[in-house]
This record gives sequence, C-alpha cells and structure tokens, in this order.
Amino acid sequence: METNQSNPQLLIDLVTQKMPFGKHKGWVLCNLPVNYLEWFNRKGFPDGKLGMLLQTLYEIKLNGLEYLLDPIKKSFL
Repeated sequence: METNQSNPQLLIDLVTQKMPFGKHKGWVLCNLPVNYLEWFNRKGFPDGKLGMLLQTLYEIKLNGLEYLLDPIKKSFL
C-alpha cells in the first residue's frame, strides 16, 4: 500500500489545486499564507483529501521546505 510520503502526486496537487472555499478561495494551495494554515491547524483541517493536502502544506511551510515545491511549480507553469 502506497503512503502519502511516497506519493509524488501529492506534491503536484499542492502546486495545481485551488482552494475551493473561504477567505483564499481560488488561490493555488501552495500559495496560501502560513497564518491561514496555522488557523486550520488550530481549528481543524477539513476532512478528506483537501485536509490532507493542507496539513501536508502546513508541515512543509513550518519546516522551511517550500523550496522542494519550486521545481514542481516550474513544471506546471
């Protein structure tokens, strides 16, 4: 069984999918500000795939790993 840690599609989704609701509706997920992700961390991430993506993005930004998304972003411009 494949885990999220080994799923490259997860990173692609972070740079291609848009926020479907809320204050930042229409923003590409990887462009969401950290304070918005921190708010979700305090209040609870949404259920399902979106919640998993936002939680993954929160961990990436929290740990200063955003540079890992740069080559993927360039591939999808």
